[in-house]
Amino acid sequence: MAFYQRMGELPQKRHTTFYKPDGGLYREQVMGTKGFSGIQSILYHHNPPTQVRETRKYADVRLEYVEQVDLKHQHFKTFDVQLGGDPIFGRRYMLGNNDVVMAVCAPTEPMDYFYRNADGDEVVFVHQGEGELQTVFGTLTYKPGDYLVIPIGTTYRIVPSVQSRFLVIESQNEIVPPKRYRNEHGQLLEHSPFCERDIRVPEKLVTHVETGDFEVRVKRQSVVYSYFFDFHPFDVVGWDGYLYPYALSVHDFEPITGRIHQPPPVHQTFAGQNFVICSFVPRMYDYHPQAIPAPYYHSNVESDEVLYYVDGNFMSRKGIYEGSITLHPMGIPHGPHPGKVEASIGKKETQELAVMLDTFHPLRVTKHALEIEDEAYMASWLPPRE
Repeated sequence: MAFYQRMGELPQKRHTTFYKPDGGLYREQVMGTKGFSGIQSILYHHNPPTQVRETRKYADVRLEYVEQVDLKHQHFKTFDVQLGGDPIFGRRYMLGNNDVVMAVCAPTEPMDYFYRNADGDEVVFVHQGEGELQTVFGTLTYKPGDYLVIPIGTTYRIVPSVQSRFLVIESQNEIVPPKRYRNEHGQLLEHSPFCERDIRVPEKLVTHVETGDFEVRVKRQSVVYSYFFDFHPFDVVGWDGYLYPYALSVHDFEPITGRIHQPPPVHQTFAGQNFVICSFVPRMYDYHPQAIPAPYYHSNVESDEVLYYVDGNFMSRKGIYEGSITLHPMGIPHGPHPGKVEASIGKKETQELAVMLDTFHPLRVTKHALEIEDEAYMASWLPPRE
């Protein structure tokens, strides 16, 4: 998120001597994107971050997709996925392409290591639970409805305090607020459905000076490698800049409404390379006297549409459950289920809550997703048999 932040202790000027109380130097690290032309932050460590004792390959995590045998709408009931694993290796990947992948996770095991995604940014949506996102930049507490945005290369671990459930979107590039919400300086504009005041940055910076055996698992090109250090990776005494993890609650997203039905771009929350993330939140319906609040039938001729259902009664769907994922692929039309258009007329508001991922390249389905597919979904638009 491109606005300046600072935490902890810093020297007056960058790239100058910064001494510890014992007379040694703190180690300056410039962490940036796009070489030296993207956003960056500068961190000051007790130890050189390059001081690795041992490295080795940990696991190949390339996804196993299934071959497409039919072009159809699909419904996956993710609450049927068995709980288990930790917040990283407990992720069950559902869909993906070369730009972005989507997973669900309901961990039951703690992370006894630290993690760093060197492939791209991550957005972790908190469906259920509370806990902490602990990072090299400091700690963010999380609660239901939070989007946790974790920049590429950030060392972190997720520590639930109660049973948690996450939707995870992993990008091959950066994830940012849409350009149309920002001015040329990066500031969010008045028409944006959220502003900087809604953004939660790390709340506290806890500097660790412990020594011992610490593992950081780094993912690069879908392979995870283990790096072993003799010191705690969260040894930062201070940092400043424009690159850091942050949280945005979906409950702070202010919906844009109109006299007639507004298209999905009004719900957009984040943008990535060849995809967008949208938030469907409780809102007033359209207020034209003849308005039809339910969406019109539409054809995704250049995008795949994925909806993750969080809470409430999604007004255009039936047979959908909490934790459902629907995939409406490009090339074929979709829209309200039978009776939903008529039922929406005259209604004043909706209490639905959902996260949408629209991709501009086709998504592929994993074996994990097929195990929890509702195979009757494509036929759910047929009229009831008499």
